[in-house]
Amino acid sequence: MNRPADGRLVWNPSTHIPGLIPVLEKLITCPGISTVTPGVISRTRGRCPHLKLKVSVPIRGGYKVIARQGRIIQEVFIVTNLSLTELKGAIQLCIK
Repeated sequence: MNRPADGRLVWNPSTHIPGLIPVLEKLITCPGISTVTPGVISRTRGRCPHLKLKVSVPIRGGYKVIARQGRIIQEVFIVTNLSLTELKGAIQLCIK
């Protein structure tokens, strides 16, 4: 069964961190990434002036990523068959 290289971005009714959606739209075009789902938004202490994505923990079939900008963080769930280093590389390419 042949699949297109493009993955799927799951839109939910909640809000998103400013600038996150364009990065996720680039990320779903990477081969090996099948689904990207933005999750819960919360506030944190400290400030992060620019948007950062950090791979947090492995989940079944992929990884949980924490997106952070300013005082807001958002969980992002990525279903992929990429290794941890390949996913980190793909994220770095998409965030630039």
